[in-house]
Amino acid sequence: MLYPLLVALVVAAILIQVAVFSTTIYLHRCATHKALTVHPGVAWAFKLALWLTTGQCTKEWVAVHRKHHAFTDEEGDPHSPKIEGFWNVQLGNVFYYVREIKNTDVVERYARDIREGWWDRHVFNRGLLGLGVGTTALCLVVGSVIGVWWALLAAGIHAVMYVFVLSSSINGLCHQVGYKNFANTATNIRLLALLTGGEGLHNNHHGYPRSPKFSFRASEIDPAWPLIKLLIVLKLAKPYKTIAEIAV
Repeated sequence: MLYPLLVALVVAAILIQVAVFSTTIYLHRCATHKALTVHPGVAWAFKLALWLTTGQCTKEWVAVHRKHHAFTDEEGDPHSPKIEGFWNVQLGNVFYYVREIKNTDVVERYARDIREGWWDRHVFNRGLLGLGVGTTALCLVVGSVIGVWWALLAAGIHAVMYVFVLSSSINGLCHQVGYKNFANTATNIRLLALLTGGEGLHNNHHGYPRSPKFSFRASEIDPAWPLIKLLIVLKLAKPYKTIAEIAV
């Protein structure tokens, strides 16, 4: 009983971080803010990871987030806790994303520059298919070791943590509690940053959206930055200026 549970928890943690790092590096810093450009092969790998673990469409995610920056905590913000209510966003952030995509022209207005190739149109934009393939693969690989139900538990923990805890906390907690380095309505939460690939340093990000590095002070850690630095060293990514370089 203890062994399969521990394996399921480890697998869930790995899935969560794969989704988190793919989201913060590719969807957020690269696709949305052009804070860095990555090699097409790296972009494809991130999209595949997102397809299998979250089912998210790049163009839709980019559009909603760009609108959030255009109307941060003002009328028009798709998921502001100051407008919609803290607990509504903290517990139901995903529903505000879906509502915005379905009821507005947000994708056409805010993501026109996002180019979609064959893989996007025929594979990566089919989110439910991706989740189905990812879950099936998980059950086949991990399920063969600890059992299908334990594999499904790992998938469930990943889904709940990614959708209802970590992602929602960026738009909820990080616009409600925490400290600020810069004058904007977002906040920084160091512990959350450690769990979300640096996304918890949300005040820093809103201060300098095009910085590929979210940390600013020595006491702040952006877990995604070392991976980005590795991609840069391997000439698989090219960054824009960091906060420290811009703020000088």
